[in-house]
Amino acid sequence: MVRQVVGYARYESPGALTLLQNVYEDLRLFVNFFQPVMKLESKTRVGSKVRKKYDVAQTPCQRLLVSAHVDQSVKQRLSELYTTLNPAELSRRIEENLSKLWRFHRYDSRTRQ
Repeated sequence: MVRQVVGYARYESPGALTLLQNVYEDLRLFVNFFQPVMKLESKTRVGSKVRKKYDVAQTPCQRLLVSAHVDQSVKQRLSELYTTLNPAELSRRIEENLSKLWRFHRYDSRTRQ
C-alpha cells in the first residue's frame, strides 16, 4: 500500500523523513478505518477455471470489532478513535504531505518512474 501511494523514489533528508512519517500515520488510519477489503473465503477448481468466493467487503477495523478474539477494551478504543476521524480531512492531509514530499525526490538510476 505504501509503495502505491509514495512510489519508489529515494528520500534521504530529515525533512523527507518527517513528511513520510506524517503520510504513513494518516494513511494507516485512512486504510484501516475507511477502505473496505474483500477477503477471499475459498477457491474451487472447476476444470481449468478457478472459482473464488469472497466475504462481504469490510474495513480492517470492522473485522476487528466483530472478532471474538479481540478484548472489549481494545474494541472500545477503536470505536472512540473512529468517531474522531474525518476521511476527507485524512485524505487532504495525505495529498498535502505527498505534494511536499515529492519536492524532496532524488532521482536515482534504481528508481522506477
